[in-house]
Parts: sequence; C-alpha cells; structure tokens
Amino acid sequence: MSIQNEDDLIALRKIGKIVAQCLQYMGSQLEPGITTFELDQLGQAFLEKHGARSAPKLVYNFPGTTCISVNEEAAHGIPGQKKFEAGDLVNIDVSAELNGYFADTGGSFIIPPESMLKRKLCTATKRALEMALRATRAGEQINCIGRAIEKEALRNNLTVIENIGSHGVGRALHEEPEFIPGYYDPQDKRILLENQVITIEPFLSTGATEVFDTGDGWTLATDKKFFTAQYEHTLVITKGKPLIMTLPA
Repeated sequence: MSIQNEDDLIALRKIGKIVAQCLQYMGSQLEPGITTFELDQLGQAFLEKHGARSAPKLVYNFPGTTCISVNEEAAHGIPGQKKFEAGDLVNIDVSAELNGYFADTGGSFIIPPESMLKRKLCTATKRALEMALRATRAGEQINCIGRAIEKEALRNNLTVIENIGSHGVGRALHEEPEFIPGYYDPQDKRILLENQVITIEPFLSTGATEVFDTGDGWTLATDKKFFTAQYEHTLVITKGKPLIMTLPA
C-alpha cells in the first residue's frame, strides 16, 4: 500500500506496535520444555487481548496464530507438540490485522546456552536488517535492499537464503511490490516510492542458499546441518530514513 494520509500512518503504527509487542512477549516466554503450540497460544491470547487477528490464519488459513521455526527450519513453522530444548535457535514471525491494516514482524531467539555460531548468525542477521534500512529511501532501486543484506552476509562468511524475501504489506499481508530478494539482483530495476509500505526481512544462513518444503505444506527448512536466522520490520519509505512501524514502544 501507499500511505495516503495521517490516519493511514496512525492505523499502521497501531497494528505495528501490537505485533512488535507480541513478538517481544513471546520471545520472553521461551524456555526448555514448553511446546511450540503452547508458545503460539500465548501469542494468540496477546493478539486477541488487543483486538488483532492473526494474518496468516485470516489470509491463508494457516494452522496456527504465529509461525514458529526451530533450528534448521527457516520460516512458516507450524505450532505443534515439538518441545523446545536448551540451545535451540527459534524464529518467531508475528503478523496481524487490525481495522483493515496489516503489519508483519519477526525475530530470532536462542534458548540458553548460546553457541558462538548461533550468536554470530543472529548478530549478523540483525545487522543486515539495520544496513538495509539505512540504504532504503525513495528513489533508490529496490535492489539496494538485497545488496546491503548480501554484503553483510559475505562480511560474516554467511549465506543468504535466496528463495524467500521481503514484500509489500499494509492493506494485505502480501502485496506489491512482491518478492524483494535478500541478495543483489542487478536486473531488478524497480524503484522504491515515497510512502510505500514494505517489509525488510533478511534470512541469513550458516551455509544454505535455499529452503524447501518439509512436506507439511507450510514449513520451509534447510538441511539439518545449517541454521537460519531472520529479523523483520514493516516500514514506510520516505525521502530520508524509513519510518519503522513495528517498534514495541
């Protein structure tokens, strides 16, 4: 979508804050022994308390409220009876709708004790998001996002998952611009427009470049020997720094 007025911005900030706080809350509840279903139930209760509806459930009839992916799983993990263990790398993706506006956020968490590899992966992925945000402004080619992400990955001897990426959002969970790669594509001549609403969500890995469907129709994973981290914001493009909608405060 494109922001048309102050009311649009206020509404988007409202749902953005809700999903950001939900993500923060769910991350704080991670501990060995609880199941991904139990964590998802906490997220569902949080969204319902704030009047928001799960976007993946609303739009795609996803069998859960949030997407919870563990270790080699990179995205769209279905909440179930899997129990978290010490040392797990957990990605939580929260997207929701309120009054016709959608916001999307995500983050990766490590259940202690942390390995150096997983900590490095998370730090670099978060940094890749920050660098992409710095590069993003109206008038730039959309491939500036992938260039910033790929540069940070290479600097840390990590790889980019190439078949999942960022996207437009706002009045729908996924809208134009569609697939925004997390790698530099010199053939992508699309231009970022002022007031455009998009996500930026780098997926960095310890060696994989693609994810595959695990067979349940939703969960996307790599080979078990790799780990993937993701951090995501919903933002509005401006002539200067983008306006981040998914901040918890």
